[in-house]
Amino acid sequence: MRKIIIAVVVLLAAHVALLLAGAGRGNASLARSGTTVGIVFDVGGRGDKSFNDGAYAGADSARRMLGVTVRYIEPGDGSDRESGLRLLAAEKMDLVMGVGFIFTDDLTNLAREYPNINFAGIDLSLAYDSTGKLIPPPPNLAALKFREEEGSFLVGSLAALVGHSKKVGFIGGMDIPLIHKFEAGYTAGVKYVCPDCTVIAQYAGVTPDAFKNPSRGKELALSQYQSGVNIIFHASGATGQGVFEAARAMHKLAIGVDADQYNDAPGYILTSMVKRVNAATFDVIRRAHEGQFHGGVYSFGLKEGGVGYVYDEHNKGLIPDSVHARVEAIKADIIAGKIKVPTTR
Repeated sequence: MRKIIIAVVVLLAAHVALLLAGAGRGNASLARSGTTVGIVFDVGGRGDKSFNDGAYAGADSARRMLGVTVRYIEPGDGSDRESGLRLLAAEKMDLVMGVGFIFTDDLTNLAREYPNINFAGIDLSLAYDSTGKLIPPPPNLAALKFREEEGSFLVGSLAALVGHSKKVGFIGGMDIPLIHKFEAGYTAGVKYVCPDCTVIAQYAGVTPDAFKNPSRGKELALSQYQSGVNIIFHASGATGQGVFEAARAMHKLAIGVDADQYNDAPGYILTSMVKRVNAATFDVIRRAHEGQFHGGVYSFGLKEGGVGYVYDEHNKGLIPDSVHARVEAIKADIIAGKIKVPTTR
């Protein structure tokens, strides 16, 4: 009798194992039959409280709302970045994304190598011919661009209106044209409301590491605050955490970037110039999911809700109603085309 019971138990166990194995194969097949998205993060990776986190948030929303499957890769260096993209393309993902301008060459080359795979790049650098005409990206590559200068113009105006100083500060990460757009818009916004104000602009470095150097950010910020600056706008990724440390130490104000960074230094963040990478990421995933993806350049500014600034219950006590109304009027004029915001210094 005991042998019979043991035999029955063994058979039942084997039967359950087969059922579970079949279920596992079925789930894998189901996951692969839906839309698949692969994302490779930029320098700083997840947790940068900036555009990497924004891309993750947009993809996670797409996962929850659209049912897509998303795979994330955090590279360690340049070779890892290219190999990460190549791995996702070889796996025939429906959409492969790179987060940051540094992916431009890799994405462009892979889009040509894999014409049946959709690719997208946040802040992809654009190429122009000798006459200044845009060289379009491959037809299966979407360049997701932002008019950062427009949002920066608004926070520049705000900084000048509430700074109580003729000096305002700007700290960029890597000294490149993309970050120059932030500086150009910010400076123009300052000058628009305070023509005799001075903008002190400094950069953390000339390599991608300039976006993950908080100690350098703190050093630059302390120097600016000590020179009479009361507000500093940073566009420097994780380096900005050092700017916030300096603001706390000096009891001054800072302006965050890309995402609402109020919680990084409550009471010391005047506002943040938000760059809605999450919305752009969700949008391109949605288009791939619905079969409406096509390559080209997509631009997100104030009009499209792609950039803006934070004004809510956390910071409105730092911004007088009259100042908020002035900034909103400036925003309306930019959208209407009455104010032309520069993109270069």
